[in-house]
Amino acid sequence: MASTTSSDRSADSGIYVRDTVETTAKLLIVGPFGVGKTTLIGTVSEIEPLRTEEVMTQAGALVDDLRGVEDKRTTTVAMDFGRLTLSPDLVLYLFGAPGQRRFNQVAPVWQQLVRGAYGALVLADTRRLDASFDAMEMVERHGLPYAVALNSFPDAPHFPDDELREALDLKPGTPLVSCDARDRTSAARALIALVGHVHTYYQEHLP
Repeated sequence: MASTTSSDRSADSGIYVRDTVETTAKLLIVGPFGVGKTTLIGTVSEIEPLRTEEVMTQAGALVDDLRGVEDKRTTTVAMDFGRLTLSPDLVLYLFGAPGQRRFNQVAPVWQQLVRGAYGALVLADTRRLDASFDAMEMVERHGLPYAVALNSFPDAPHFPDDELREALDLKPGTPLVSCDARDRTSAARALIALVGHVHTYYQEHLP
C-alpha cells in the first residue's frame, strides 16, 4: 500500500498548525530495530518528516539483532519526527526513538525524548515478539501509558489476541491492535487507539 507523498501532505495541511487547534500531545513511537517506526511516522505525517537514518555498517551488524530484517540497510540513530492533525482541535507530535539498546547505553536518547510525552505506541512484530520487551520496559519504567500495535509483514504469523496478550504480558486495559505502517488510515487508527487509552488513563490517575 502506498504511503503519504509530499503532494498529499501539501494538499492536506500547510506547514503551520491550524488556528482551531486547542490541544497538542507529544507521543513516542517505539519498538525494536526494523519494526516500522520510521515508516509509520512518514506515512501519517502531514509535514515532511524529520529522519535521522544512516546506512548500516558491518560493525553495527555485529551487535544489532537482525532477525526478520536481514535485508535492512539503514537505521535511525537519533529520532524521527512528524505531525498529525487528528481533529480540528487536536494535533499529535510524533517522536520515533531508535530501536537499538546500544544508542540508549551510549547516549540517553530516551531521557530526552520521554520529557513531556503523554504516551507511547509500541510497534511489535509477531515474528519476534520478544524483541519488543526492551521498548516496553523503557516505557513502563518512565510511567507512560501505551498501546501495542502489531505491524503487518507478509510472512508474519497470526495468533489469537489472548495468546499475544499473554506473550507480551499486557495489562487488561492496554490496547492491542493490528496495523500496516505503510497505510495512512491503518496507522492513524493505531494512534487513535493510543490517544483514547491515554485520555482514559489520565482521567483515572490524575486528581
